[in-house]
Amino acid sequence: MRIRNSIFQNIDWWVIMIYYLLILMGWINIYAAVYDDAHQSIFDMTQRYGKQIVWIGFASIVAFLIILLDAKFYEGFSFVIYVLTITLLLSVLVGGKEIAGSKSWFQIGSFAIQPAEFAKFATALALAKYLSMPNINLKNIADLIKAGIIIFTPAILVILQNDTGSALVYTVLIFVLYREGMSGTLLLIPLSIALIFIFTILFGSWMIISVLAAVTLFLVFLFRKQKRAIFSLLAIFVISVGVSYSVNYTFQNILGAHQRTRINVLFGKEIDLHGAGYNVHQSKIAIGSGRVYGKGFLKGTQTKFNFVPEQSTDFIFCTVGEEWGFLGSSMVVILFLVLFTRLIYLAERQRDKFSRVYGYGVVGILFFHFAINIAMTIGLAPVIGIPLPFFSYGGSSLWGFTILLFIFLKLDANRKSIY
Repeated sequence: MRIRNSIFQNIDWWVIMIYYLLILMGWINIYAAVYDDAHQSIFDMTQRYGKQIVWIGFASIVAFLIILLDAKFYEGFSFVIYVLTITLLLSVLVGGKEIAGSKSWFQIGSFAIQPAEFAKFATALALAKYLSMPNINLKNIADLIKAGIIIFTPAILVILQNDTGSALVYTVLIFVLYREGMSGTLLLIPLSIALIFIFTILFGSWMIISVLAAVTLFLVFLFRKQKRAIFSLLAIFVISVGVSYSVNYTFQNILGAHQRTRINVLFGKEIDLHGAGYNVHQSKIAIGSGRVYGKGFLKGTQTKFNFVPEQSTDFIFCTVGEEWGFLGSSMVVILFLVLFTRLIYLAERQRDKFSRVYGYGVVGILFFHFAINIAMTIGLAPVIGIPLPFFSYGGSSLWGFTILLFIFLKLDANRKSIY
């Protein structure tokens, strides 16, 4: 009993409770999303809901093993784990199987494993290890570049697998750098570029450049006696013009045709209800038809008649909206928000930098998935194909998120032994 208590007495059970609530709700909604009258048992292993309980079982075993391991293991082997996952990302480019247009899977018998899901926690570990090393200062450009290399190396490899959605997840780790001392100005640069990109698509380069020119002239007039400020404003204007002009090239030559169409549909530049806009259109119908209380379990018509493709994976939230309504959807959102709030609290109470940085990496990765996935289903973000954590069908994603979360819970449980 003493050994058992020493392992589990400092574990944050609130987070574990929310974790299993989300998994249970996800499993029930996967059952509803792919329900088949010929396979009514929720434990039927020929169906996705039957397979999901297997993934849940293995995820629980993995979580238990993570808690058993010494917390020092994760810091000591951070770079080793990172290198191993980078190796897997390289290997899948050579020997992986292409599924839904992305060559990012290893096929093992009847199961498929996606290394990109495991690279997320490995990258968070490596970043935490690097930032916790002595004399690392993110105001030093060399240290910042090294941190950027850690973050964007797996992202580039995932892009090469034609899985842009998963690659975008790594960008959220920039906010971790900001939390650990990176200049806020550097944080504004990617955000500004993203805004210029969006507005250029919406209104065209000439309109954006005209607005930028007017704003720059106004600011130059205000700061006309400060030569350094004027120089900075003009430099920002020139760079912004370059970014705006580069949008057309990026849009036409870097993004795929399906990605261009999805972005155009999102911004209302195209209407394609039978093509790129079909999933989102049907998803919004499903969520809207649920109204306040929902249609009831297994009574969703959009769900029952398979109007929404990938409804058990990327679009699982529309099942919640249709069958459980606004109240059920709100419950899911609130559970996630409580989880994020609790994780931020845990991250802030850490006594060592490694655990704190990793904790914020966990929050960032989970929040990005949560926000973008739900935004996709209601038409506020382009469809980039990322799962809802602990909710969507899939072994790789569930295991990846479980490892990501439980490593942090183990680090948090060990905080009292750090002085």
